[in-house]
Amino acid sequence: MILRNTIAGQLVVLLLIYGRHTLLSSAKTVTSEQMSLALPEPRAYLPDAQNLDFVYHDHEELTRFLRATSARYPNLTALYSIGKSIQGRDLWVMVVSSSPYEHMVGKPDVKYVGNIHGNEPVGREMLLHLIQYFVSSYNTDQYVKWLLDNTRIHILPTMNPDGYAVSKEGTCDGGQGRYNARGFDLNRNFPDYFKQNNKRGQPETDAVKDWISKIQFVLSGSLHGGALVASYPYDNTPNSMFQTYSAAPSLTPDDDVFKHLSLVYARNHAKMSRGVACKSATPAFENGITNGAAWYPLTGGMQDFNYVWYGCMEITLEISCCKFPPAYELKKYWEDNQLSLIKFLAEAHRGVQGFVFDPAGMPIERASIKIKGRDVGFQTTKYGEFWRILLPGYYKAEVFAEGYAPREVEFVIVEQHPTLLNVTLQASKRIEGVGAGGPSYYRPMQPIPPHYRPGVPPYAAASTDNGIFSTISNGLNSLYSNIFG
Repeated sequence: MILRNTIAGQLVVLLLIYGRHTLLSSAKTVTSEQMSLALPEPRAYLPDAQNLDFVYHDHEELTRFLRATSARYPNLTALYSIGKSIQGRDLWVMVVSSSPYEHMVGKPDVKYVGNIHGNEPVGREMLLHLIQYFVSSYNTDQYVKWLLDNTRIHILPTMNPDGYAVSKEGTCDGGQGRYNARGFDLNRNFPDYFKQNNKRGQPETDAVKDWISKIQFVLSGSLHGGALVASYPYDNTPNSMFQTYSAAPSLTPDDDVFKHLSLVYARNHAKMSRGVACKSATPAFENGITNGAAWYPLTGGMQDFNYVWYGCMEITLEISCCKFPPAYELKKYWEDNQLSLIKFLAEAHRGVQGFVFDPAGMPIERASIKIKGRDVGFQTTKYGEFWRILLPGYYKAEVFAEGYAPREVEFVIVEQHPTLLNVTLQASKRIEGVGAGGPSYYRPMQPIPPHYRPGVPPYAAASTDNGIFSTISNGLNSLYSNIFG
């Protein structure tokens, strides 16, 4: 028991279970598809008089709920703040897991972010109810128990509490409350892969950037309102002149995975996969999903930043046609989204996972890994762990670390369970002229400079977006985003 309660002990236990220097499939871990076969579906949850009501909660009420939940369920929750808004409101994050206070080796970290636009608060309330659902169902719902025993779930209910404070219930369109207290759209405030983002960094986005630089998140969802669709990267495009009128998709190297993740959410949602337009003048989305740039391109979005800079697969979840619907509709939104919110997180247990070791069997921190043919890489944690969501197939991984010879390993992903891939790197002298992180398309070793932007692909190098054309394009884009999510 003492051994299992230490990080070193956890690593030893995992190595004893799985073995080292091997490529194998782990029968100990199961995917969400297996769970749906082996366990009952997550049960329907509705709050009772002692739990959370279906009303909107201001920041003080939200804070009281989170603190009370943390005190009531100390073995399942941990509450922390990643920073403060312009007006001094805490950006609270609740961890929900059977190991809430420390990272458990082999257990992936996932997250949800709500209310990045202050006037889109349905996601904010859904995340509060998701917290309540998890803690109240852990001992009675087998699916929830499996998820919390094998995953650390970080939930940021509101990224823009100042914007929420000036928003108006019942307002379905418009921009009042969308921005932070300085008038910045937080979902246009991140570094961008295709275009230099010169907007001044805001405390809320700086806090989120710092947060995801410290935790190796595998999977993420950002909850919005104004449409009913799951949108996936890229949000921006190299062909950005008059970008609002562009309908061409901008696809990532992991397009198959992003489409799959979006479909998991849409198909488990009560309505989203039908692809019905919210209004006659708004677009309909086949199967309830869309590539972000194919819908409307934007610069400085959070989901592209998560993916390119840190290898975290984030999608944007537009969950309400009305941005700020009346509170009496919240119960129905919960019923529509409950299953999707849970099943989406379980996808973190699909694909490949494992460790990178040195010849002595010690974990290598910040080893850079790239799946061959998928040029957006990711890194190992301080314990040498890594995860990557992949669909069934044959793959090659390229592994680099400073001071070690690079290595290429082959592996197979199957539908039934994730593949465990443990890689040992041999020490090597550093080669003159070769960067520590490997080829130039790798993300650099941490820490990443605050305004670092990965090298723009060759097809984007000739693209310019200056002067009056940029002004017109950005103005149209702002108008379009005020109408939709």
